[in-house]
Amino acid sequence: MSNRSPLLVITAHPGDFVWRAGGAIALAASRGQRAVIACLSFGERGESAGAWRAGKTLEEIKELRRAEGQTAADALGGEVRFFDAGDYPLRATDELLEQLVALYREVQPGVVLTHAPEDPYNMDHPEAGRIARHARVLAQAPGVHTAGQDPSTLDVIGAPPVFCFEPHQSEVSGFVPDVLLDITEVWDRKVAAMRAMGAQSHLVEYYTDLGRRRGVQAKRNSGPNLGLPAGTFAEAYMRVYPQVTSELS
Repeated sequence: MSNRSPLLVITAHPGDFVWRAGGAIALAASRGQRAVIACLSFGERGESAGAWRAGKTLEEIKELRRAEGQTAADALGGEVRFFDAGDYPLRATDELLEQLVALYREVQPGVVLTHAPEDPYNMDHPEAGRIARHARVLAQAPGVHTAGQDPSTLDVIGAPPVFCFEPHQSEVSGFVPDVLLDITEVWDRKVAAMRAMGAQSHLVEYYTDLGRRRGVQAKRNSGPNLGLPAGTFAEAYMRVYPQVTSELS
């Protein structure tokens, strides 16, 4: 996370950016980077069971999840954009793709985080990742124009690396992490964001335990140069595109 260009995070639902990438967002913000979160839906149908059981309406649940997502983003230091594209199922529409292409070109991200290609427990997650990767390719093409855009001032993006964050159950999702991100210095921010997610408060303990376990793995894999201490917290990621480097390290 040494890149000082903006971080763009594209997620299906509000909780996803908190549980899976909250540390990365908080790290970027703490180092002066712009961190923009594109939340494609409110998780109003698939991840708000308690609100439905309490008799709330669809619009009330959307507002509840919007408020939780905004509070969490504020705790992490990120900017959140809600697209209200619907969930269960989330579908790629021409309008949504165009909006994301425009967002890519506005933000000009140095790094993109999104969902992994597989998640047998939630079809919205891999679909959001597919949409995010599709929009990235379109945003690189000078021949792709969005509504209201002046072609003479077209600001296409480069080739920002894409990292997939960890699915809820990586063991059955084909997720093999090749990056472990030390988030210890901002762990308190992630905890504050997790606690803001009242609709899914049962997950706080799960992701606290996961952060600790990934931290143990990070310590064991850090080598003598980093020398991470006991008590490290970490998040796991998987690269989509090869790393380009002139030195192996």
